[in-house]
Amino acid sequence: MGLNTSADAPLPVGEVSRLIGGWIDRLGAIWVEGQITQLSRRPGAGVVFMTLRDPSHDISVSVTCYRQVFDAIADVVSEGARVVVHAKPEWYAPRGQLSLRAAEIKPVGVGELLARLEQLKKSLAAEGLFAPERKKPLPFLPQLIGLVCGRASAAERDVLENARHRWPAVRFEVRNVPVQGVHAVPQVVQAVKELDALDEVDVIVVARGGGSVEDLLPFSDEQLVRTVASCRTPVVSAIGHEPDTPLLDYVADLRASTPTDAAKKVVPDVGEEYERVAFLRDRARRSVEAYLDREERGLAHALARPCMERPHRMVEEREEQITAYADRARRTLGHLLDRAESELTHTHARVVALSPAATLQRGYAVLQKQTAAGGGGAVVRAADEVTSGEELRARVADGEFTVRVDI
Repeated sequence: MGLNTSADAPLPVGEVSRLIGGWIDRLGAIWVEGQITQLSRRPGAGVVFMTLRDPSHDISVSVTCYRQVFDAIADVVSEGARVVVHAKPEWYAPRGQLSLRAAEIKPVGVGELLARLEQLKKSLAAEGLFAPERKKPLPFLPQLIGLVCGRASAAERDVLENARHRWPAVRFEVRNVPVQGVHAVPQVVQAVKELDALDEVDVIVVARGGGSVEDLLPFSDEQLVRTVASCRTPVVSAIGHEPDTPLLDYVADLRASTPTDAAKKVVPDVGEEYERVAFLRDRARRSVEAYLDREERGLAHALARPCMERPHRMVEEREEQITAYADRARRTLGHLLDRAESELTHTHARVVALSPAATLQRGYAVLQKQTAAGGGGAVVRAADEVTSGEELRARVADGEFTVRVDI
């Protein structure tokens, strides 16, 4: 319902408080879960006062209940315990304070907490927050390590001493925070965010010693898990002992079984690195020496070959081969020329033997008819080819003359 107010017609504080109380009185009873802090049970008082706090946020609300309501669970509930309260919101008008009037209080058992954690684990895994491909690799040698741990705790001592023993030059940026109780989650989250914002921090270690399931609950808080998942700096989880597996172990980039194990995994051992360098140096030297020896033997073998000992020998062999080929070609060509000359002589002899001139040399003559120009014409081969008184041209070996036919 809207109120007609203005600077000239304001409502008194009492009226505002009364109106708020009226609105709140119309609310029904609700179930609320939280962690008990500031429990007050005054002797003889019929009312118990406590503060119910959200474990993941810096938010709390006052709760009151009758002594008989609290006495029903007094043996199993103390400060820091998680409970479920069935209460009705109330408004205390004189102080303008909201509180809850509890009619029933139930402690949250370990089994129920573990079941909720398992359900939260499945939900976060379905979002991909635990996927291996999201894990960031740790630097080989971090120059500055961020450490989130309890003040003067065994976890802090284990990480610092073991890391500096392995690499004396390593530096730490430490954030001491509560690691259990109602203030643990907000302060651990704030410390992680502060270290992640520092550019010089190479890796963040969240460390805590062992404890009960309730003591380690802050490190399974959804807000802390999502904060670590969003960090740009690699985060190492070192919570409790080997069997302890809070949800922080699944989202962290590396899980260490103990704080001491975290120091070993984050910082290399200077002695081991010296030995590794010496081993690799000796191995490299042996490899180089073996390579040089092998190449030297190969070079000596190559130099021992005849072609390397007497390089001119190849030229000499090729010279002999060329000389032999030239002599062979010369002989072959001579044989071919001799054979051609012989064949030419024989052919010439046959041509001469078959030549008409040779026949004339043996006393024969060739008779030809005279032509109009006075030269020799057709050869006379038969007697009936001439007539009486016809002049013929007679050709003999040494010349020619004219004859007359007399039949």
